[in-house]
Amino acid sequence: MPLPDDLLGVLRSRAICFVTTLMPDGSPQITQTWAGTDGEHILINTVDTHQKTRNVGRDPRVAIGIADPDAPSRSWGVRGIVVSATTDGAREHIDELSQKYLGRPYPGWGGADQQRVLLTVKVEKLHSPR
Repeated sequence: MPLPDDLLGVLRSRAICFVTTLMPDGSPQITQTWAGTDGEHILINTVDTHQKTRNVGRDPRVAIGIADPDAPSRSWGVRGIVVSATTDGAREHIDELSQKYLGRPYPGWGGADQQRVLLTVKVEKLHSPR
């Protein structure tokens, strides 16, 4: 499913996203996170030991809530699937996100020895503003 231009614009902005993954018992687990896009997918950067990373390794289905930081009542609901979880390029990607959100390289919260993981989410369903 192609991402609409207005959503792409918000994903390229400093929008905060809420990613929901599924715990082993099927219950939801939600995390506030930075996000980006490659123009086709939603990109989420995480750490290999975080719960959402373990969850998508077992069940790649996710839901993502995204609000426009300039008009918070304008939001999108996404259901998708993680089609890639890789460490390749993940360190560079977190620095790109940090530049976008903080205006500086990633400050290494949680320690510099963390293994970053880049999740690529293919959008399967999209609920957009009316």
